[in-house]
Amino acid sequence: MAIVEAAPAPAIRRRRLLSLPLGVTLALVWLALMVVTALGADFLVPYSITALDLKARLAPPVLMGGTWAHLLGTDELGRDVLSRLIMSIRMSLLIAFFGTIIAATLGTALGFLAAHFRKAVEQIVLMAIDFQASMPFMIIALAVLAFLGNSLPLFIALMGFHSWERYARIARGLTLAANEQGYAAAIRQLGASPARIYGLHILPNIASTLIVSMTLTFPEIILLESGLSFLGLGVQPPLASLGNMVGYGREYISHAPWIMLAPAATIVLTTLSISLLGDWLRDRLDPTLR
Repeated sequence: MAIVEAAPAPAIRRRRLLSLPLGVTLALVWLALMVVTALGADFLVPYSITALDLKARLAPPVLMGGTWAHLLGTDELGRDVLSRLIMSIRMSLLIAFFGTIIAATLGTALGFLAAHFRKAVEQIVLMAIDFQASMPFMIIALAVLAFLGNSLPLFIALMGFHSWERYARIARGLTLAANEQGYAAAIRQLGASPARIYGLHILPNIASTLIVSMTLTFPEIILLESGLSFLGLGVQPPLASLGNMVGYGREYISHAPWIMLAPAATIVLTTLSISLLGDWLRDRLDPTLR
């Protein structure tokens, strides 16, 4: 009988990396670049985002005849576009990350409550889900920001209420399915507490579906933040985000398009990369698609 030698671990990892689709590989590279930029923003910015240089006002980027002093040009106040872009990436990813975590945590917890208590609690949660799904979230966000004012913690919390109903539906449905499969009931009969059952047994079994849903929510929050900031209701000066950079640059699109093209391209590439990664994860983690 022939003995087949196991391939070394580095060779296996290399084969898995090479087996990734080209689009997913490019998406991972871009997202890694965004994460590095966000984490090292304080060290990467060549200028302060509030530093004014009126002599270099509306200077074009290098590819359009500008100088290397301002690689992506300057805006209407002489502020360096590259510096503002780097800090905006960090702000937008920060809002999208915490907004996604809040939405996933809130929705999953409510889904578990509905599946555990059933009856009145389940009906209340389902009514809240239907109400959230029936109301355009942009209208809710505009109303909240108009009446309560705007601050960064409030804005992040508001983004966290986006798409929570998606996680609640998933968590409730998969928890009911787990109860029907019997393993949750068996653990309960052994004396395990509800927190242990849901936290250590049910949650790991539905985590793959929740992760795929998070890859859908993350780009949605980026686009929502960009839209609200574009309208002037999102991140407020002196802070910068991708959305308010696009908003400030719209008035100069005819003679200084680089002010809004850089953040707009970043928004498109980031949301596209996360969507590609989410589609790939869905195909890899969903057993019905294998």
